[in-house]
Formats: sequence, structure tokens, C-alpha cells
Amino acid sequence: MLDFAIFAVTFLLALVGAVLYLYPASRQASGIPGIAPTEEKDGNLPDIVNSGSLHEFLVNLHERYGPVASFWFGRRLVVSLGTADVLKQHFNPNKTSDPFETMLKSLLGYQSGGGSVSEDHMRRKLYGNAVTAALQSNFPLLVKLSEELLDKWLSYPETQHVPLSQHVLGFALKSVTRMTLGSTFEEEQEVIHFQKIHGTVWSEIGKGFLDGSLDKNATRKKQYQNALMQLESNLKKIIKERKGRSFSQHVFIDSLMQGNLNEQQILEDSMIFSLAGCIITAKLCTWAICFLTTSEEIQKKLYKEIDQVFGKGPITSEKIEQLRYCRQVLCETVRTARLTPVSARLQDIEGKVGPFVIPKETLVLYALGVVLQDPSTWPSPHKFDPDRFDDESVIKVFSSLGFSGTWKCPELRFAYTVATVLVSVLVRRLRLLAVEGQVFEMKYELVTSTREEAWITVSKRH
Repeated sequence: MLDFAIFAVTFLLALVGAVLYLYPASRQASGIPGIAPTEEKDGNLPDIVNSGSLHEFLVNLHERYGPVASFWFGRRLVVSLGTADVLKQHFNPNKTSDPFETMLKSLLGYQSGGGSVSEDHMRRKLYGNAVTAALQSNFPLLVKLSEELLDKWLSYPETQHVPLSQHVLGFALKSVTRMTLGSTFEEEQEVIHFQKIHGTVWSEIGKGFLDGSLDKNATRKKQYQNALMQLESNLKKIIKERKGRSFSQHVFIDSLMQGNLNEQQILEDSMIFSLAGCIITAKLCTWAICFLTTSEEIQKKLYKEIDQVFGKGPITSEKIEQLRYCRQVLCETVRTARLTPVSARLQDIEGKVGPFVIPKETLVLYALGVVLQDPSTWPSPHKFDPDRFDDESVIKVFSSLGFSGTWKCPELRFAYTVATVLVSVLVRRLRLLAVEGQVFEMKYELVTSTREEAWITVSKRH
């Protein structure tokens, strides 16, 4: 099963880099309905750009052509699947492969693959266990960082507008860097420097590779390459400093170094988690708070659960597992925000979905943003309603999409835990309020964000 959530981080990048400029003899594959290419060289790329985002293009594509639809990226055929039912039918010809890892490493100039199936499986298991160990070892730190943000907001007058996206991104960067890379990021200046180079790399991952603008702008491309080199240099330095030594704080990178990985593999996995972990955590936390500000009733219900579980005692890793309604809030946040609206895989061998044959080497796109708003699966899909996840059948569908349960990716698992702690710390002491007239518009990239800064206000609970 694909690591859907983290795979969305690199799909378009690899897509652009892997476009094959060899037109097939037929403009439609195996009778799959779809849109003809707009331009000879670019296919339907102009249509995607004009739609505003790939997600919005796919919404229109599936409305017009149904749950299985095709389009052209350059001279390459793409088949998109837009309902939970057809996703279940999609034949996965190689469940041991990790296309996210392969594509992202290719983008970063790393040598992907090369190991046996068992070696790749053990490496991914080590990666997941490293996330678990980092969360367990650093849970008090996570609570501390959450309480620092709480104290900051408590110091504001109730009328002050809080720049939610900015504050939560800073919180996420501190959490991920400290729990992934260790004490190097205890200094505020180190976090600020990391945020700057991380932002440069991520902005190009989200846009520059999609519209081709990065290759057309030498200055931007140089800035991107320099930022990437700085990230690698920082990681190599930390690996060298921590190798063979014992630290009181056990972090993600320590688990990788204790495994049977070489330094290049440690660098690659640390880079992937540093890039994807920060942004997924930040956006999940931001959207959860945004949606909570829109419903006093949901906040009251969440506060009641938090009070019942923790009382006046501390927030602990054991007790957060009891926050069932909080998990429902976060699952509904992922669904309503379409947090990762797109993922994909390359069809290694010929497959079939319904009556349609998908040829070998076809790029198959999972339109998760479309699936998560499908009214046949989610009644009143545009409504933020955590209670829908009271239904086990709903949880089963959500898990099958890779957003929950045993199939969810390590980065999303990390983000769920961080968001649970942050929301618990904040809601315990504060009422989260929307600014009058504020509309949270969505910007659909590889991870969905708010189009503009999300402003909120807070008031103390009495």
C-alpha cells in the first residue's frame, strides 16, 4: 500500500522530471474516457495551470468523465482514479516498492533503489520505528514546546489577532528539528536558519517544478540548489557529531544510525523526514485550529473530553491514546482540508479497474482530494463534522486511503501525535475564535495550505 500522505509531497516533481516525450499511437488508452491534449508538447499542462491547481483540474476532470479518467502530462498518458471504490480495485503490482522514496531521491540527485526487497522492507521498518522512538523519547519536549506557544498566546490581549499559520509553522519546525536532529536546534538562530532554507526548497517543490518556472529562472534555480546543499551540509554535520556517541536525548537520526544503514542512506532518510515532516505537521495543526474556530459546539465537546482524560494532571503519552474525539477531529481535518490531495504510482504491469485496462508504465494518479469530497462516501462532504468518524465503516474507508490505521505513513503518524498534544494544551486553557469576516480559503499544492495568513483570536477559559 502506498504511503499516500507523504507521497503527495513529490508526485508532481517526479512527474515533470519523468515525462516521456514519446506520443503513443492512440490519444486514448484502452478506451478510458478523458480529455485530449491541448498542446502537442505540453499535453494538458496549460489546462492544469489555468485551473489553478492539479486538484482543481482533477475535480473538473472527474465531474466530466467519471471516476476513471485520463489526461496528458506532456506526451505521457495519466489515468486518474476519483472514488474510493475504484481505488480499491486498482491492482497494485508491486506492494514492496516505495515510489515516493524513488521519486524524491531522484529529484534530490540520490541513487534510489539498489537494495533487495527484504533490505528495502527492513529500511522502511527502521524508518517507521525511528519515528516511534523519537515521539516516545521526546514527548515531554513536545508538551513543553506546545506550552511555550500557549504562554505566548495567553500573553496577548483578547482582541489581538494571532497569525496562526506563522506561529504554527514555527512550532512545527522546532518540534521536527529538535525531535529529528537533536540539540543543535535548541538555539533560536539555528531554527530560523533552518526555516529559511527549508522554505526555499519547499516553495520550489510546491510550485517551481510544476509549472516549469524553476528551470527558466537561473537565479531561483541557484537559490534552490544552494538551499538544498545547505540542508545536506547541516545533516552531514549532525550525523558526524552524533555518530558513535551517547546523548541524553534520543532523536530520529540516532535510530537510523543504530540501524544497518550507510551514511548516504541516513542522509537521505533524514532529508525526507525533515522536508515532509515539517510541512505536514504544520498544515495539520493549522487546519485543525482553523476548523475549531468555526464551531463552539465542537470545541466544547473536545474540551470536555480533554478535561475527562487529563483532569488537572499532566498531558502524558499514555493518556493521549484515550482522546477518541480528538482523533476524530484530526481525521476530519485531514478530510475536509484535503490535506494531501494527490498521490500516484507507476503501473509496473498491466492492470484493470472496472471495465478499463490500464497499460503497463501508465502513470496512475490517485485523486485523493476528489475522493475525500465524494458525497456518495461522505454525506454533506463540505461540512466539518468529526462525528462522522464515530462510524467504523467510515474509519475503514479512511484507513484504506492511507490516512489512518496501520497504512498511514510515518510522517502523518508523527503529525497526528504532535497535533493531538498541541490541540490538547491549547483547548485546555483557551477558547479559539475566528476573526470576524475571516474566510479560510484553500491553496491546493502538494500539501494544502491556507491561501492567506489565517488570523484568529483567543480568550482564556475561566
